Amino acid sequence: MHATRLPAINRFPRTNRALHPDRPWIRLLTFALGTLAIAAVVSNVWRSANGLTDNTMAESMSQFTNQGNFAFGIACIISALISRDRLPRWWDDLRGALSFYAVMTGIIYALLVAEPGENARWDLGWENLALHRFTPIAALLGWLLITMTLRGTWVRPLAWVLYPLAFLGYTWMRGAMVNWYPYGFLDPTKPGGWGAVLQTTAMVLVAFLVIALLLHVLGNMRVALAHRKSKH
Repeated sequence: MHATRLPAINRFPRTNRALHPDRPWIRLLTFALGTLAIAAVVSNVWRSANGLTDNTMAESMSQFTNQGNFAFGIACIISALISRDRLPRWWDDLRGALSFYAVMTGIIYALLVAEPGENARWDLGWENLALHRFTPIAALLGWLLITMTLRGTWVRPLAWVLYPLAFLGYTWMRGAMVNWYPYGFLDPTKPGGWGAVLQTTAMVLVAFLVIALLLHVLGNMRVALAHRKSKH
């Protein structure tokens, strides 16, 4: 695998080298986070496959939470095992996308999915806490703190929302065939029908786009703290 040429760190070198993704302590934490996310998803699917939840295995695998967190976990482990200069130039864009999905999982669960009073409780299953609280916060902190030197273009946040759009299409097509929807706000068989579903979905998509743009800008701000373009 050939080394990838990335812009050099030329601002705040001590801090940015301390927070570089190749630092051993960053790698260790990243690996632990990825392992936690994957373990929680695997546990969810295993419990569903063995009749320990209200969902079947296929239903569990069709949840945004499990899909997004599994991919996030895989990316974390790859980041922990392979040095940044051995990964593609677009790796930070992918890491940003998966961090974005993790963050949105936490936000949407807290606002639209959690039972009344649940957000103030900690006596929940460890999988729930891992995927809906710990991973979203850790993903956000990683995106804001870990050193990056390659700016993303404005196409990036638009690309990030393609998977949520595809997930919507998949959910509604599958739901029409099996009469099951992973989240109540996506279920047109509930009171309010398609009108309520489309209204809520429109607001959710706007929120997705706004947060995607915000994380994109924050990511480029983080890049600016590590690399300044030459004027020549």
